[in-house]
Amino acid sequence: MDSETTTRGTVGEVFRTFLKLGLTSFGGPIAHLGYFRDEIVVRRRWLGEAAYAELVALCQFLPGPASSQVGFALGLWRAGPLGALAAWAAFTLPSAIVLVLFAFGAVALDGPVAQGLLHGLKIVAVAVVAQAVWGMARTLTPDWQRLAIGVGAVVIALMLAGSFGQVISIVLGGLAGLVLCRSGASVPAVTMRFPVSPAVGLLCLTIFAVLLFGLPVLASLANAQGLDLFDAFYRAGALVFGGGHVVLPLLDAETVASGWISKDSFLAGYGAAQAVPGPLFTFAAYLGAVVSTPPNGVLGAAIALVAIFLPGFLLLLGVLPFWDAIRGRPLAQAAMRGANAAVVGILAAALCDPVWTSTILGPLDLALALLGFGALVVLKLPPWIVVASLAVAGVVIGLVF
Repeated sequence: MDSETTTRGTVGEVFRTFLKLGLTSFGGPIAHLGYFRDEIVVRRRWLGEAAYAELVALCQFLPGPASSQVGFALGLWRAGPLGALAAWAAFTLPSAIVLVLFAFGAVALDGPVAQGLLHGLKIVAVAVVAQAVWGMARTLTPDWQRLAIGVGAVVIALMLAGSFGQVISIVLGGLAGLVLCRSGASVPAVTMRFPVSPAVGLLCLTIFAVLLFGLPVLASLANAQGLDLFDAFYRAGALVFGGGHVVLPLLDAETVASGWISKDSFLAGYGAAQAVPGPLFTFAAYLGAVVSTPPNGVLGAAIALVAIFLPGFLLLLGVLPFWDAIRGRPLAQAAMRGANAAVVGILAAALCDPVWTSTILGPLDLALALLGFGALVVLKLPPWIVVASLAVAGVVIGLVF
């Protein structure tokens, strides 16, 4: 067991914690990792910094929504399988419900107030990611070897944009760790025993593969729209690394190119998805609700939402039983120290682009981001207060300027 975690929690505790995160975590998957770290590692101390970084590194390797996979694993770690489901439901449903309402025409995002609100929330993301980089760098890059790996990861991630650069950074960081991080003082390996047996892990990997390769065949034979819908969103969730905006081209190909959804409807939902908290994968709920052929509406939203998250969770459950044994070996520890340093570099690269470049458009934006960073790091205010304050500031700027 992680030496910084002495007790387990309840399903209710996990649900309440992730419901708070699901209501306040704006800014995309990288920012979500910052919110998770602040709430669960720093404030609640469910597990240590190193264990959290290892979960992040593992989930970056796997296809699927990285931040949601981290949340699922944290719920599993804290309160078992029901805790994992509670974490997923609480973090996912707030934004999914809002996007389904938007699909029914109940929500409209237009005008200077809405644009200002969205911009204020993007500034929140700058402050949150900067706080995560600052805190994780102090713990995970304490010597020149790991600092060099982190800097190298920044360069690679900026040169090779997207999830490919992130995966390459972690792979090269792990290889560099084998050379540079095998001696000297180091963080002891943490023991994270998830309640998943090797047999269950192998079963999950088998189910993942059977669904990935079997669903297209079954859908073509059955000629059922519900099965086609599940297959399309399962495939999108299974083939994307890192989650977030990377999934959008796959979803466009599955829904717009197939004629299920018009381009205008797709882009309208995408705009709404950026203005709500929680994982961007909940965009699938909107798409499932507006597809032209039944099942659509609430049923279509539920099918699409489950299908897009399922493959990432099956892969995570399949790998977790074997992760602890592999990580506990000296060479694996050295590789993980390098990979953890690379995770810091990836966060720093994301802070530069796209978080900073798409948000800080002038001196006023910079001032608000610095105020948010100071509120989080120096004053240690709860993130929801910073979210609300900067959102209001964004609305005021949108109205005045």
